[in-house]
Amino acid sequence: MRLKTKLAALLGLMALPLSASAAVIGGTYYAPQYDYAEFFAATDGRNFQVILAGNPFPGLDPGGVARDLLPLMQAAKPRPALTFTYDDPVERPRPYYRLVLIFNPTLDLGSNAVCNGTTRLRPGQPGLFYVYAVYCRNDQVLSETTAWTQATAPNDPRIGQLFREMFQVVWNDSPAYPRLNGRRNAP
Repeated sequence: MRLKTKLAALLGLMALPLSASAAVIGGTYYAPQYDYAEFFAATDGRNFQVILAGNPFPGLDPGGVARDLLPLMQAAKPRPALTFTYDDPVERPRPYYRLVLIFNPTLDLGSNAVCNGTTRLRPGQPGLFYVYAVYCRNDQVLSETTAWTQATAPNDPRIGQLFREMFQVVWNDSPAYPRLNGRRNAP
């Protein structure tokens, strides 16, 4: 085999892991109260509210972007048989679980503020889909992460992949995250 052919094959193999994942997942936080079994019980067979703040594609209509993102989220949903919705509940449930997705948040925006209804945005970068995801129960943060990928439109397949990877982080079902009472996170 010629050196050029070997080098090309080696470079191709090195690029495989980079292309296998479209998204980059940033830092992650789980509150001591985080409990996957609680999430499963609260969402299985129910609607689960997603609140959007900001527009990841400033040149496009935010309503159209939201409409296009919902089926991508639904296709990437975690294990419970939940249905994502943007609709506000008729009556605020107690506890009030929700996922807040903030596109292009300011760097000083914390998850405690998000669960209390605060959002602060900064201008987005063209071609970059950047989201801050916060899972809340009432005004308490249960988990958070950031994720980003290159994308220019809401129908970009990389966004669906980002949601799949991000949801696995936001709702981690690993037994390495024990519940407060000492049992494992298994529904």
